[in-house]
Amino acid sequence: MPKKTVVAPTKVDRGIKAEQGINEGGDQEPKQEKDQGIASTTNSNQEPAKEAIPEIVSEKVLSINKDNYNAAQIQVLEGIDHVRKRPGMYIGSTGPKGLHHLVFEVVDNSVDEALAGHCNQILVELFEDGSVSVIDNGRGIPTDLHPKTGKSALETVMTVLGAGGKFGEGGYKVSGGLHGVGVSVVNALSIWVDVTVWRQQKIHTQRYERGVAMGELQTRPNKADSEKRGTQVHFKPDSDIFQTDTNYDYLTLAGRLKELAYLNAGVNITFRDRRNLTETGEPYQEVYLFNGGIKEYVAYMTREKQPIHPEIIFVQGERDNVQVEVALQWCVDSFNDNVLGFANNIRTIDGGTHLEGLKTVLTRTINSNARKLKKLKEGDSNLAGENVREGLTAVISVKVPNPEFEGQTKTKLGNMEVRGIVDSFVGEVLNEFLEFHPAVASSIIEKAIQSFNAAEAARRARDLVRRKSALESSTLPGKLADCSSRDPRESEIFIVEGDSAGGSAKQGRNRHFQAILPLRGKVLNIERADDSKIYKNTEIQSLITGLGMGIRGEEFNLAQLRYHKIILLADADVDGAHIRTLLLTFFYRYQRQLVDQGYIYIGCPPLYKLERGKTAQYLYSDRELQAAIKLFPANANYNIQRFKGLGEMMPQQLWDTTMNPETRSLKQITIEDAAESDRIFTILMGDRVAPRREFIETYGAKLSLAELDI
Repeated sequence: MPKKTVVAPTKVDRGIKAEQGINEGGDQEPKQEKDQGIASTTNSNQEPAKEAIPEIVSEKVLSINKDNYNAAQIQVLEGIDHVRKRPGMYIGSTGPKGLHHLVFEVVDNSVDEALAGHCNQILVELFEDGSVSVIDNGRGIPTDLHPKTGKSALETVMTVLGAGGKFGEGGYKVSGGLHGVGVSVVNALSIWVDVTVWRQQKIHTQRYERGVAMGELQTRPNKADSEKRGTQVHFKPDSDIFQTDTNYDYLTLAGRLKELAYLNAGVNITFRDRRNLTETGEPYQEVYLFNGGIKEYVAYMTREKQPIHPEIIFVQGERDNVQVEVALQWCVDSFNDNVLGFANNIRTIDGGTHLEGLKTVLTRTINSNARKLKKLKEGDSNLAGENVREGLTAVISVKVPNPEFEGQTKTKLGNMEVRGIVDSFVGEVLNEFLEFHPAVASSIIEKAIQSFNAAEAARRARDLVRRKSALESSTLPGKLADCSSRDPRESEIFIVEGDSAGGSAKQGRNRHFQAILPLRGKVLNIERADDSKIYKNTEIQSLITGLGMGIRGEEFNLAQLRYHKIILLADADVDGAHIRTLLLTFFYRYQRQLVDQGYIYIGCPPLYKLERGKTAQYLYSDRELQAAIKLFPANANYNIQRFKGLGEMMPQQLWDTTMNPETRSLKQITIEDAAESDRIFTILMGDRVAPRREFIETYGAKLSLAELDI
């Protein structure tokens, strides 16, 4: 099957990222391509891929031989060998995600030095040969002999799994990183690693190849700069390990490095790309330094919005070695909440006790002040959490000495003590702020009350629709062609535009696990609409009831979701792209957890059918078409069919190219840079014209007109 060719994004499109797959039936990890920040992971009819956590350091590999099966055929893989044999257990995958995880592992070590107060500068460099260098000005990895291994501490850290200063007392009070697998895994999965340590007026160097030390640690006096200290880890990923191109994507790395700079105020992170030169011949470089920390993070996310209070509410405190930072700002022209949670610099997509504590204290405090200011009367119901958070942009970052992560993706904080600490700190500061700013308090409360009233009207509208549906003996939309399976994990739904496309899809589908929901016309842009308009819209109502989603703003309930694969299937032209954008806006703003947890996909229908003789191939762009034609002899006869819409395709064609899990390609929507995603949706889909005009004027000139479907 041909691989997709897509338009590379501008540098601003780093909010949503894409991994482009080969086909859904194969085992190969998808290759990465850029497409407006959208990503594709192909994983058959299963739930979104979850990262595995390394729990095994040795594995028995059994060779099945009925005639000669004995102890000699039991292999014991330990340490580095096991990492190379089962890399996915340590870095999640051998695709783009795992490749970039190598860089983050090394950077996390440098950030840990910064958290301990010993480092304030980190330099990350990409080289033309595909290698990466990370340098910090921390204390430098110790180089004296380790009492247990008999090797230098540096070689021990580089070659022994679980060796490091994060597991005992006195090394690091708090450390980041999701898995904490350490630089030894990076070493094992690299062709070579060169480590340089500046420490105690000396320079220490050692080289490793595929995890094995090449000679002893070399030491020499540092005559040029005896005061210099720090560590450099320079490595090149092993192409034999990774089932993808081992070239690093600038935007993926830049998004995470910028996020780390926001979360660690005062740390200077320089990102240099020696593969791309400026007009002066210098490597392209960006510097991330935010002395305001998460306050600047919130300001960045709300810069295109109209804040109720220009001063960002900031909370900072430490209790029982748990550090808490919270930044809050409500905006007039926003009808959604954007609350980002982090624990030890890890984005907690699935929530956790820190977010629970924040949401609880916000709801209690706003209700308390609403009654104090007589905005709520004695008999009135309390405002719900989703009402209080409407228009709120917030970042909460906690640093926990012994974090407990839960959930399949290990991105949910489970430490129970954190909830009370967050509640206490935020409650005190927020109450004081609202007391000294009564006008701001009134504006926030009035916005929450408006949200509450709109939600009540929305519930009544939903109840009316449900009663009407009940009279028609079905609570599902009449145009939904449901699948026979009732297992959400294997069920998928195609959202298509128009009755003709819906008809072809209904005839071409596998009725056991594939449902079809046709929509008429373009979906309402909910970025500009309040709840009352949303629930009155027929197409939106069909989406909500058909998928099993709840009220906007309510906590995501996976048990109600009827399909674990929601596939947006639109025509391969400009109108189709617009419909996809409106649908992505709907899912991002209405129930963002569907996007965060990887349930939203984009189907990839072909644009052309190229026939020559009895052979035919489907092509997905003008570039692919021209490349295919060039392979024909000069005098070849061939026929080109351009699909103007899905409705023009025969049901069998649609199945073969777009719906068959064995041959189709899907793009799974994921979010790498949450702040940039929110900003781009606000600019491009919001009701303010000036920021959108500025965006188009700034980046429109950088587009290749040859790539546009005009």
